[in-house]
Amino acid sequence: MDIASRPSEPVENPETADAAPPPHAPTVIRREDYRPPEWLVPETALDFSLGAGETTVRSMLKVARNPDGSGDKTIRLNGDGIEARSVSVDGKPGNGWRMDGPDLLIDLDGDEHEIAIETVLKPAQNSQLMGLYASNGMLCTQCEAQGFRRITFFPDRPDVLSSFTVRMEGPKDAFPVLLSNGNCVKEGEDGGTHWAEWHDPWPKPSYLFALVAGELVSNHDTFTTMSGRKVDLNIWVRPGDEDRTGHAMESLKASMKWDEETFGREYDLDLFNIVAVSDFNMGAMENKGLNIFNTRYVLADPETATDADYDAIEGVIGHEYFHNWSGNRVTCRDWFQLSLKEGFTVLRDQLFSADMGSEAVKRIEDVRILRSAQYPEDSGPLAHPIRPDSYEEISNFYTATVYNKGAEVIRMMRTMAGPERFREGTDLYFERHDGEAATCEDFVKAIEDGAGLDLGQFRLWYSQAGTPQVKAKLLHENGFATVRLEQTVPVTPGQPEKQPMPIPLKLALFERETGKHKGEALVVLDKESADFSFKGHERRPVLSINRGFSAPVAVEIDTTSEDLVFLAAKDDDAFARYEAMQSLVVRHLISAIGGGLGERERDLERDAVSQAIESALFDEDLDDLMRGELMILPAEAYLAEQMLVADPGAIHAEREGLRAWLGEELQEDFEDLHDRVSEVPYGRDAASRGARKLKTQALLYLAAGAPEEAAERAARQYALADNMTDRQGALMVLCGLDVPERDKALADFRKRYEGNALVLDKWFALQAGSLHPDVLEHVRELAGHPDFTLGNPNRVRSLYMAFAMNPAAFHAESGEGYRMIADLILKLDPINSQTAARFVPPLGRWRRIEPVRSDLMRGELERIAATPHLSRDVREQVTKSLG
Repeated sequence: MDIASRPSEPVENPETADAAPPPHAPTVIRREDYRPPEWLVPETALDFSLGAGETTVRSMLKVARNPDGSGDKTIRLNGDGIEARSVSVDGKPGNGWRMDGPDLLIDLDGDEHEIAIETVLKPAQNSQLMGLYASNGMLCTQCEAQGFRRITFFPDRPDVLSSFTVRMEGPKDAFPVLLSNGNCVKEGEDGGTHWAEWHDPWPKPSYLFALVAGELVSNHDTFTTMSGRKVDLNIWVRPGDEDRTGHAMESLKASMKWDEETFGREYDLDLFNIVAVSDFNMGAMENKGLNIFNTRYVLADPETATDADYDAIEGVIGHEYFHNWSGNRVTCRDWFQLSLKEGFTVLRDQLFSADMGSEAVKRIEDVRILRSAQYPEDSGPLAHPIRPDSYEEISNFYTATVYNKGAEVIRMMRTMAGPERFREGTDLYFERHDGEAATCEDFVKAIEDGAGLDLGQFRLWYSQAGTPQVKAKLLHENGFATVRLEQTVPVTPGQPEKQPMPIPLKLALFERETGKHKGEALVVLDKESADFSFKGHERRPVLSINRGFSAPVAVEIDTTSEDLVFLAAKDDDAFARYEAMQSLVVRHLISAIGGGLGERERDLERDAVSQAIESALFDEDLDDLMRGELMILPAEAYLAEQMLVADPGAIHAEREGLRAWLGEELQEDFEDLHDRVSEVPYGRDAASRGARKLKTQALLYLAAGAPEEAAERAARQYALADNMTDRQGALMVLCGLDVPERDKALADFRKRYEGNALVLDKWFALQAGSLHPDVLEHVRELAGHPDFTLGNPNRVRSLYMAFAMNPAAFHAESGEGYRMIADLILKLDPINSQTAARFVPPLGRWRRIEPVRSDLMRGELERIAATPHLSRDVREQVTKSLG
């Protein structure tokens, strides 16, 4: 799934503890303490009497003693905020049951039993959006990671797999559509009430259970699998939204075809349902046969969705579908193995999206996300391996490290093995572990055996946190070019000492005179230092390294600005070309921020950056999508990562100063560029998408260097726009300018899309993320807007996460930005703790910020920590952030 959560109150974890601790004491769950479940649940039957105000759940569990257990006669059934109205064992009232904190314990003497339990839920009161909850009159569930225990008492752990039969009934006028996992086997009605029975033949853990009931309409289609089976496909949405599901359906069919062709994985049911929900903590969830999606990853048309929205829908649709094998058919033994399914599936969706569009641009986008989200995790107080050793709250480990770095680690295996041998390894993995709850070690072993690799030392990537730092230096003598590499793995919390890890690095040596190289080489740095020599270079070549971003490391190259300008213009590896451009800008900005540049040096370095950008602007061999990537300046957060102690104000000033200088220096070029791409008509092809991308990039430079000209152009682009990409790009530029056109465009945008929640989210986010000098005041006003609510995670993120990711505003010298986010966390925690917890990490970066701001950030964390009755989600994040 895209992101996950669970509720706030402490619960006992049956995998690692004998008895629940006092409610106030945090439970630390450790991977080393794992033991198999005492009891298995081969079959589960659920009967729901549905109502938004009250829903009754009757569960029948067929349980069997686990031969791999210790023989304990007690079964622990997890609960969270629920009460048992009745309990029976083998048809008799259960007299031997008792509560242990939130959990239900029953002593069982035999080896097989049937346990019946009745619970009553209040879906409309469930603001945590975990378990069964109400969303705009519809009922739906979210059970990963530990939400099923909010529905009924159950051994809620991923290594207990069960075959589910689900019956639900309710008033037909309120819930005309009744959906669950698997296939609908029976249905009927009696007066105003109707019912449906669903059966999922594939055993699954409880976190994959799903139920949806409400007023829905579907976009229906079919797909024929490689073995000739016909699969019915439905995308269910609110009436009126069905016309915006076409792209999602095409993405689903493309995903199914791609997974057959690339990984040999065929869908295993006759029905696949997707439901779009507006109140959802995450992006989407891979429940077997019934994926539940945030509406933002389903609904799209040119008028309301940007090109980035279209890409995100395609990627998330693919991600959740691919989970059918990498997550559902083979699931996790325990939650420490989360990257087993998420890291592997992220890699699969990345490869899919690359095949569907521009492979080069997709790779750059993936790396940008890694660097902006995961690198800060690795260098901060929340650093953890992709397979964590312990946790208090599992929802806090649905992180960029587990997902994105996990994908990069598996990609390295693919790089070392090659695509064909890697496929042999994944085939072996699915063959060995189909229908099982597996571990990361099981996956690595399958790749090792199937691909013929020795991954003994490589396993360190699963156990060591931190981003490896690689220093590269090129030596040249007697016709030999030698690449000298050194690696260090930085200290992270709980891991003061690190071992060298195998780092696969693709490199090439360019001849400056010809602009060509003699071939790409793959070297593996598996020691602290090593030299790699290449003959046949009479003149000193130019080193291109970590091509394709072959390893998730930070590379420091001992090279010149002249070499970087050369690579930015000549490198035939798209990522390496982009990286040279980024390195050139980073080198200049870091020097300028540190005050180490004289006027002449500043001019020389800026001229080098200008020369590199001009080479991209006028390179006829470049497509516009890639040209747009080369024009994007490094993010302020990434610049901060390059410094031991960062001054956000200085970073912002220097970065915007460089943009303004380039906008003024190259004003005519950017104007000509904007004119050229403005003539390209709307389309979904790469050329049209590239043109729209360049429109926005040109406007951003002009807004910094020639704001009056940019305001006129942006207002004209906004007025003439026939698609959301152009309209949003123009509005984004106007939002950062203190000009009359800004307010006019904002008012028009809100009126034009009144009633469209997803587009109004954009309206909030554009203002909160803008460069306008009064953005703090704007966010305060927007928080009181009639369209704003703390009850919808999308709306909260659109305003406050956009603000928290806006360095100039969040890091205001007064500390007001920090206080605003801390206030939000405290207000939101009782309503939706999982969403609240995700606002803590921006404050947790205080150790890497200059002293004045650092003290203010730490003070807000201490204020949160001193607040009584914090959720476990927020408490763990704050405690670790303070250290």
